[in-house]
Amino acid sequence: MAESKTKLAEVREWIVEHKLRTVGCLWLSGISGSIAYNWSKPGMKTSVRIIHARLHAQALTLAALAGAAAVEYYDHKTGTTDRYPKFLKPDNLTKD
Repeated sequence: MAESKTKLAEVREWIVEHKLRTVGCLWLSGISGSIAYNWSKPGMKTSVRIIHARLHAQALTLAALAGAAAVEYYDHKTGTTDRYPKFLKPDNLTKD
């Protein structure tokens, strides 16, 4: 009988398959949250608020990219994923 996946395993599998989409969504939520937080602070110019929001989102994105790279490295090291993406056939990758 096939084992059913837990919700956490399903979410992890989706994140592994859609790394860039995940990082993009994280960036969007980071910049939105940072703008909302900075807008609550009185006495700041609008340009400063936007710059701070961009810097916070950029730091969050770099951390997410580092995390995605660590997951990719771990998956390849343990052999839990294929070496090549699904759309590439290993037969076509040989040098002539």
